[in-house]
Parts: sequence; C-alpha cells; structure tokens
Amino acid sequence: MHYTDLRIVFMGTPEFAVASLQALVEAGCNIVGVITAPDKLAGRGMTLTESAVKNYAAKTRLHILQPQKLKSPDFLAELKSLNADLQIVVAFRMLPEAVWNMPPLGTINLHGSLLPQYRGAAPINWAVINGEQETGVTTFKLKHEIDTGDILVQEKILISENDTAGQLHDLMKEIGANLLVTTVKGIADGSLLETPQVKIINQAGELKHAPKIFTETCTINWNRTCDKIYNLIRGLSPHPGAITEFEGRILKIYRSKKEAVNHDHSLGQWVTDNKSFLKFACADGYIYVTELQLEGKKRMLVEDFLRGYRFEK
Repeated sequence: MHYTDLRIVFMGTPEFAVASLQALVEAGCNIVGVITAPDKLAGRGMTLTESAVKNYAAKTRLHILQPQKLKSPDFLAELKSLNADLQIVVAFRMLPEAVWNMPPLGTINLHGSLLPQYRGAAPINWAVINGEQETGVTTFKLKHEIDTGDILVQEKILISENDTAGQLHDLMKEIGANLLVTTVKGIADGSLLETPQVKIINQAGELKHAPKIFTETCTINWNRTCDKIYNLIRGLSPHPGAITEFEGRILKIYRSKKEAVNHDHSLGQWVTDNKSFLKFACADGYIYVTELQLEGKKRMLVEDFLRGYRFEK
C-alpha cells in the first residue's frame, strides 16, 4: 500500500504537535480527522481560545473533533465512522483502549526521548536537567502501559552544554515531524520492524524517568553543585522556570552562567555590584544570573533588572 492511501486520524493539541501535522499534510498523507482539545477560556480577558492544532487544522480545512470525554459513545461512534487505518498521537492526553486500539494498524505516538529512557510527561526537561549529552525522538505503538509500546523508528539528537529545554523542544518538534513521515511510509510499505522495548532495556542499564514537573522540582537547592543548578535552570527554561526567593519575592531564573570557585559566602546568599552582575553562592562556586523575572515584573536581562531595582538590603 502507498502511504497516501492510508486513512489517518491525528491527535494533538499544542504547538509542538502542529509541526508533525503540517509535515504529514505536506507529505500528502490523507488526514481524515483531527482530534484536539476543546476550546477554553484563557488570558486576562478570559477569551475563548482554540488549540494550536485546531487553528492549523481549520486553516487547512481538515475535519476537526473536540471531544470533552474520550469514552463518550457519541465520540467513539464518530471516530469509528472515519474508518481510519492508522492513528497518530503527538502531545495529547491519555487515550482509553477503545480509542487507541480502534484502527487496524494501531496508534503510534511520537515521544521526546530515546525510549525506553525518559518515559513520562517531561522527557525534554529531564534530559537537560540530568546533564545528558544526547537524547532523541521515538515513534512507537501505543499499548496499555504508558510509553512502553514497541519501538518503530528513533533518531538521536545531541545536546550542547548551553542548550535550554526550550531550544531542544524547538529542534525536536522539527526532527520528530520528519520522523513521523518516515514512520508512516514504513508502516504503509511494510518495511518497518517493531522492536519490543524489553529487548533494549536489557542493554540500556539504569532506566531514567521523566515525571511531571512540580513546584518542588523548580525550587533551586543552593546546597547543590554549580553544574547541577546550572542544568536545572536550563532544563526548566523557558517553562516553568527555576525559582528561588529573593528579598521576600519569587525570582525565576531563565539563563545563567556558572563559576566553580572557593568562597566564604553562605549557600544561597546573593552578591551584586548593582550594575552588571547578580550571583548566588552554591556548594562549589557561584551561579551568575543572566536572564530573570521577579514576581510581578516582566522577564528581562540582569543588567536591565539591576538598572531599575531598588535593593532592600
């Protein structure tokens, strides 16, 4: 079968998923339906807002479904009526078996790591936080347990010492989009071999996980080394941001530099010349803040912040 003959249903919501949907459309894939999140109120004016995927799908005149509940009989009936051969999921919510097991060729997912490493909700963040030098993208078949399905295709991505999670996210969404097209073509012509993850686990050594990011994850522990704090900051940039307390307010740090050096300051103590630098003492040196956002203020470079800030101490 030629890949353009496959009837495909695409499921996704944020901007990350748009690159994949666009790549499939531009490759000539037959997208018979797009499933995305319902419109929601957002912003100060509480304006009804469409998802990024819906916005793109509407512009390209694709058939859109926005179910409130994925187990709804009405939704399941409408999904079945699309008669899809294959479903593709990118940055969407968890699917019930009645959905992912519906098409004859199954449902494939794009994941932001080299599975089985970094299974979970935040693989991009955790790869950077843990100081990894490489990660990648994986397409795999969905099954009951999250992120455990048989692997289809993988591609490695190098991580530089200065990359943030945001930069890796943007690179990964483009590489992942192309990988999906390759995967669809391989499924259509029967050239892809599915690899059970258990075969890789035996060679992977310790498995690292990527759980959801919580406030505790974002809070900087100044007892840690420069390297670990530096990696935490870039692994949480631009969202949700690493945080610390600064003169009684929450300070988000988006960019930083590190300096390993002996010092006599107490851990977490900040030092500044009021003009060009703001640094915090950590276990084996200092973290220099280069881009930040103080609670109630906008994001800015440290020089701009120091120019307008009046210190209490």
